[in-house]
Amino acid sequence: MSNIPEDLRYVASHEWVKPLDDGSVLIGITDHAQEALGDLVFVELPEVGRVLAAEEACGVVESVKAASDVYAPLSGEVVEINENLADAPEILNQDPYGEGWMYKLKPDNIDQVDDLLDADGYEQVLSED
Repeated sequence: MSNIPEDLRYVASHEWVKPLDDGSVLIGITDHAQEALGDLVFVELPEVGRVLAAEEACGVVESVKAASDVYAPLSGEVVEINENLADAPEILNQDPYGEGWMYKLKPDNIDQVDDLLDADGYEQVLSED
């Protein structure tokens, strides 16, 4: 069973969103996603300053088994990336909700977060897969 923290929001494409006090959000992939991919060997993140549309492919995670696109859960501007992942993509496997955050986004509208899945909604998505 995957770990699904109650304090995060989710999208069906297996990204999580954590709102921050400054109005930005951290984004990463879920525990379920990292488990399904297996040992990650490469991570490609969006560039700082890139403006993303919701549901736009903006990165790639690659494991020994497969590669998968990462999608923007919200529209907005990338303001920071987790540069540690370039040298140590395995951090995503070890701590997907903590040190394994992928990028920070300044959303066009922070209220969009309320439209994302809560933990129960995401668990329902996983049960339907």
